[in-house]
Amino acid sequence: MANEASERLKLVGWAVVLCALAYLGIVLLVLVITGLAVVLVSVGIPLLMLTFPAVRSFADFHRRWAGNVLGTPIPSPYRPRPPGNALVRLWATARDRATWRDVLWLFVNGIAGLALTFVGAFEGVLGLVFWWWPKKSALYLDAKLIKWMLAPSEKAQLASRVRELAESRAETVDSQAAEIRRIERDLHDGAQARLVALGMNIGMAADAVDKDPQTARLLLAEAQAASSQALAELRGLVRGILPPVLADRGLVGAVRALALATPLPVDVEADVPGRLLPPVESAAYFAVAEALANVIKHSGAQHVRVQLRHDAGVLHMTVEDDGRGGAVPGAGTGLRGIERRLGAFDGRLNVTSPPGGPTLVIMELPCESSSPKTSPSSGTA
Repeated sequence: MANEASERLKLVGWAVVLCALAYLGIVLLVLVITGLAVVLVSVGIPLLMLTFPAVRSFADFHRRWAGNVLGTPIPSPYRPRPPGNALVRLWATARDRATWRDVLWLFVNGIAGLALTFVGAFEGVLGLVFWWWPKKSALYLDAKLIKWMLAPSEKAQLASRVRELAESRAETVDSQAAEIRRIERDLHDGAQARLVALGMNIGMAADAVDKDPQTARLLLAEAQAASSQALAELRGLVRGILPPVLADRGLVGAVRALALATPLPVDVEADVPGRLLPPVESAAYFAVAEALANVIKHSGAQHVRVQLRHDAGVLHMTVEDDGRGGAVPGAGTGLRGIERRLGAFDGRLNVTSPPGGPTLVIMELPCESSSPKTSPSSGTA
């Protein structure tokens, strides 16, 4: 009974808050109209520069509230703001259809939304007296109205997804080009130099074998050492491109081997097919490797848990540590690299890392298995 009363009091509180915000929305609508009316006067442009961001924040707040009520998040429909000065950003905002849908919603919210939230407050008060009174019917309708007017259209969602994929593909191409240049540099400065020295030593040994056998033996010993070093460098280079353990044992085996080499206790739990497509395995392996490297470098954690699960055509990967938290994608911790690597396969990265921890890195990679599903396995590496 106490929980029921608390919930109904919250509904009354939300109804009162939304009523007050509806009046604020009317004020914002008046400011927009005023700014448009005097846009040719010097005061119009600064007024719109201040009002449009406020309208977006106002609409985003209502999207979050409606998403919580409906149980389905309402994504933001706005186009990315282009780089440039304030006038360029204002022009881009004015050309965004979502901006004018917000303005239209301000008008509707000032009438229908205000009426619905007022009725919602009335219903909440009645609900405190009559327990059989239905809960949040008017507020639910208000949330539906917000979703109908403020959610992005299917066309806008498709355009946004295409834009994200185009950006991820471009970043992938750039990263691949940089990787090729790195491999070329490593070959030129490392193995190639060793092989050139090897050839020179063998040539000098051939010239000295009859005249000075002792020198020839020394040159051959140096050539043998150079060949061993060149072989080690080539192996290291190949291992950076595709670890042999990944090719031999698949993703689960490679991640377990990676966990064993990590200077922290790492629990690995896996429920995946025997093998996935090679490009997917490579992307997943290096994503987990980068996540573990971030834990070692930045978290101060004492324990890590890695989970791999393949379900409904999606590979789910989580890396959770008990460190200090505070990880932010794009802040130079390598998470941006993981996001770029997964984005090339239409994958997703989500990071939850409050100050004080724990940090949970969730990665999703759409893929199909190339072999029958094996039994679930788990263990501690």
